[in-house]
Amino acid sequence: MLIDSHCHLEYNGLVEDQAGVLARARAAGVRGFLSISTRQREWDQVIATAEREADVWASVGIHPHEADGHADLGEAALLAAAAHPRVIAIGETGLDFYYDHSDRETQKALFRRHISVARETGLPLIVHTRDAEDDTSAILAEEMEKGAYPALIHCFTASAGFARTVLDLGLTISLSGIVTFKNASDLQAIAADLPEDRILVETDAPFLAPVPHRGQTCEPSFVADTARFVAQLRGVSAEALAETTTRNFHALFTKAAA
Repeated sequence: MLIDSHCHLEYNGLVEDQAGVLARARAAGVRGFLSISTRQREWDQVIATAEREADVWASVGIHPHEADGHADLGEAALLAAAAHPRVIAIGETGLDFYYDHSDRETQKALFRRHISVARETGLPLIVHTRDAEDDTSAILAEEMEKGAYPALIHCFTASAGFARTVLDLGLTISLSGIVTFKNASDLQAIAADLPEDRILVETDAPFLAPVPHRGQTCEPSFVADTARFVAQLRGVSAEALAETTTRNFHALFTKAAA
């Protein structure tokens, strides 16, 4: 039994055959899906799918790419959406200085607003970070000093030093299909050494299809390939890795169990 802890079921490439996508994943042993929103206009869609499908949950948040278009989004809107029983996470949010699609200061301000909502609701914060390790770790640490909040770094591709920093802050790390890529030796070394209780797997579908599906539209069913690869890195069975990551998912996303 596996859970895809991060997928975009409303994105082009999946939404056109959403029922088939979910059926193929269930046939591959996937028994849970966290459908991620990246802008406010998606919130109703991800929630509607989670209402319709018993094994799908939703997040509400604003991706850093979309920060400029949501600069005035207040905590009240996030809090209201997060109250829905099928919403179990806040995000994805964070910092992306690789593309710089939004002003960096706007990204930082919106990131902090998401953290405040995660702290108030107790719902885990889903963090996206790219080329922004120092600022991401600084904000996470500063905000943690104001009061603890649950969080994870999704689609982890950062340095070993950043991994140590976020683990020390109590965060979880989620691995995507990138870990299976031939040029990902540094990430593979990190994945092999992560604490057993702080590791999740995801697809980030429809992006980042793992080996042996490179070049294809990524589907949640492919999380099984990533999980098998990570299990080999860690010297455990695929079944054991599935059990561990499913247990970790429910320990972090406690509202899912409720």
